[in-house]
Amino acid sequence: MEWTAIVMFAAVVAVLMAGYPVAFSLGGVALLFAWVGIALGSFDSAFLATTPNRLFGIMSNETLLAVPLFVFMGVTLERARLAESLLDNLGALFGKLRGGLGISVTLVGMLLAASTGIVGATVVTMGLLSLPTMLRRGYDPRIATGTICAAGTLGQIIPPSIVLVLLGDVLSSAYSQAQISLGVFAPDTVSVGDLFVGALLPGLLLVGLYMTYIVAIAVVRPAAMPAHVQDGERAGVIQLVLALLPPLVLIVAVLGSIIGGFATPTEAAGVGAVGAVILALLKRQLSMVRLREVMRSTLRISSMVFLILVGASLFSLVFRGYGGDDLVRELLTSLPGGALGAMLIVMLLMFLLGFVLDFIEITFVVVPIVGPILLAMGLDPVWLGVMMAVNLQTSFLTPPFGFALFYLRGVAPDTVATGDIYRGAVPFVAMQVIALAVLAAFPALATWLPELVYGR
Repeated sequence: MEWTAIVMFAAVVAVLMAGYPVAFSLGGVALLFAWVGIALGSFDSAFLATTPNRLFGIMSNETLLAVPLFVFMGVTLERARLAESLLDNLGALFGKLRGGLGISVTLVGMLLAASTGIVGATVVTMGLLSLPTMLRRGYDPRIATGTICAAGTLGQIIPPSIVLVLLGDVLSSAYSQAQISLGVFAPDTVSVGDLFVGALLPGLLLVGLYMTYIVAIAVVRPAAMPAHVQDGERAGVIQLVLALLPPLVLIVAVLGSIIGGFATPTEAAGVGAVGAVILALLKRQLSMVRLREVMRSTLRISSMVFLILVGASLFSLVFRGYGGDDLVRELLTSLPGGALGAMLIVMLLMFLLGFVLDFIEITFVVVPIVGPILLAMGLDPVWLGVMMAVNLQTSFLTPPFGFALFYLRGVAPDTVATGDIYRGAVPFVAMQVIALAVLAAFPALATWLPELVYGR
């Protein structure tokens, strides 16, 4: 009955594409297939009996506490209008250069990614703040929209990313399973902190590629990216320092405490949440009304994540009950090219699924199935996690179904055609593919820093 698991997976994708809620689609389809299987005698009900233990494990997982804390930090900083201050001052600093505003948008996107880790909020915020200015200053709509979408998706890969928190938790379990299947009963561990540190250099590589492209376009097509600061305008040093210092202090507090071994990612998320509140208070952007909005938004996003996790846990139980994991293992191990061939197929599958599923569903549904198999083939867990994160980021940016494109389309003025947004994203997708190829060819980009910091 292994192929029943594949049919169940296809049924979930079809239900999701029909527009039904993700968590209920995962759990509902799994229960439907389980009940039919029990009635036909092809499914062991003992698998469902383990559901309470799964749910208790989710509730008692300390690592996952980082999710609502990082979400709270990100939403608070969004409400504190951090991006607006950064963009104004960096725009004034680089404004005399052709492409300076594009460079400013990329840098602000990087800082927001390292401060909030929420892709949708970053893309929408940057679209509202910078797109009208870029169009008004004479930027080509394709370059403007492509830059904003690419900068916004940096939140997928630059820590503290919600994607990395969830991937780290799932890969930790997958790595333990892989080692136990190989007869290693005292398995090594991989943590969210390992992924955070491992993603730093690939994230900076992407930022460097984006900025190189912007500078190149400014040289080749200067009319598409004009300078926008007049001779009488310039950035004040004090204003620039005051704009840059708060997010940099917060980033150092969060990432520095993790890299230095002073705090776990969950504890660092608590530091970040408190720091975000302090910054918002100092900027006089946090009233009781706004705090209630932040808390409601945090509750809504966190509830969505954990409800999807519950549905995905139920789905994975039924999938395994039908022998789906054995079928996937046979398919991947029989592919030509060994671990490399299996890795390519999994990455392609995740890329395509990224068009119709959010990163949360892919992380909770696909990674637990394929992760133990790939890791048992000898792949490094940190490198695999970073590759998956960059791959999902690429999928988020790829026309015509990339989520980042939809986010920007929702806030872009009517004068910007959807086709311009799509065409503007294509060069950045190419840079993402280049980054993936470089990371595949040089795994040390993801593994060197964790080895240096943690001695992995």
